[in-house]
Formats: sequence, C-alpha cells, structure tokens
Amino acid sequence: MIEPTVPPIERLLQIMARLRDPQQGCDWDLAQSFATIAPYTLEEAYEVADAIERNDLPALKEELGDLLLQVVFHARMAEEAGHFDFNAVAETISAKMEARHPHIFGDTVNDDQSREERWESLKAQEREAKGATSAMDGVALALPALLRAEKLQKRAARQGFDWPNRDGPADKLREEMAELARAETAAESLEEAGDLLFAAVNLVRAYGIAPEDALRKGNLKFERRYRGMEALAQQRGKVFADLSLDEQEALWSDVKASEADKAS
Repeated sequence: MIEPTVPPIERLLQIMARLRDPQQGCDWDLAQSFATIAPYTLEEAYEVADAIERNDLPALKEELGDLLLQVVFHARMAEEAGHFDFNAVAETISAKMEARHPHIFGDTVNDDQSREERWESLKAQEREAKGATSAMDGVALALPALLRAEKLQKRAARQGFDWPNRDGPADKLREEMAELARAETAAESLEEAGDLLFAAVNLVRAYGIAPEDALRKGNLKFERRYRGMEALAQQRGKVFADLSLDEQEALWSDVKASEADKAS
C-alpha cells in the first residue's frame, strides 16, 4: 500500500511505478506499450467530454482522474525507456502555456490581433520551429475525422484558401451529392462519400458552427427521439421493430410533436 499521506500526484506516480515494477508489478500493466494504451487515452478523453455534456460533476471528477492516469502511464513508460518523465511533461506544457501567453506572463503588450489570431500565430511559430513545411503539418491523423476535416479547412482558410461566402460550399455540397449518385464502383462511392462529408463540414463551418458539436447534438436528438418512438410503441402494445416504415414514421412525427408541445 502506498502511504496515503504523500501528496496525491506523488502517490499516483508511486502507484504507477509499482504497477510497472518488473518483479512485483501487474502483468497487464507490464505488458502495455504506448500503442496499446493510446486507445484507452482516447476513450478516457471522450468520457470526460461525456460527463461535461451530462453536467455530471461527480462523474467529471472521476473521469478526469482516469484521464490523468493515462498521462501518468505514458510518462512512466517513457521514463523506463530513458526518454522523459512526468515532471518533464509538466515542465514542457508549463513552458508552452507561458510562451503562448506573452501578454500574461511576459512583457508583450496586446496588439490589434484577436485572441484566436494571436494563439494561432504562436502555434504556427512553434510548428515552424519544429520543421513544419506546410500549413497542413501537425493536424493529428488520430483525430476524429469530422474534427480533423474542420482543422484542415481552418488551416487552409488562414492561408486565404476558403469560400468568400456560404454560396460556394452550398453549391459544392450539391455537386458532391450528384457525384456520389453517379458513382459506379465501391471505390468511387467511398471516395465521393468522403468528398460529400468534407463538403458538408465546409458548409457548416461557413455558418460559424463547429461540425463536431453540431453532429454530437444531432446524434443526441436522434437517440432521444428513437427511444421515444420505442417507448410510445410499447405504450400502445406494439413492438417497434415489427411496425411498417409508415407506422414508424408516424411515431416519429408523434414524438416530434410531443417535443414541440413541451418546448412551447
């Protein structure tokens, strides 16, 4: 048992060190690598977002702990391999945040740039210092595809490659719909479907809306209404899956009408 009187972060670091101990550690923890742990890291980040979406603060506290454990896990494996440790991780992000806020931690006076412009300018300087040669460099491949599409488009827009108004992306979306309809092979359909979704992201972005946020809300709405249809069918003594499409669509209309009545 790790002594509970030590500072919490030190206790967590000691726990991870014990779990990874070659002689007395946990077989599962010892078998892990950066690659095998990465999916858990992503999952924990999504669970943090889910707790926030549900405004569940006790769950948020727990999920933040789970996410912190992922950082500690990766840092411990890096330390064992002689690369860096947890303190180096903390020092690196501390230095980065100070560098990105010179108007707070330095002598720089706010200029005419907006907060976002200043932030992106500093990030671009960091990428250049790391050897970036393209505006597309540094957009992580592991990002959710919808979010990555938005980031790629924003990078391009900052270089002036963007539609001047909403008409352009709206026309492009219609064009991609037609091209998907004309696709003849599975490979063509896959490519055109990707173009269609990319164009949809561009159109949503033109309205100043984050596509990931919009789709998340759309998913929640669909799930809520679908559950409502199932419940309504059950109240009427029917099995939803056994209903015809017309009957299911009638239930959908009833659920939408019920929501509208509650909102008014």
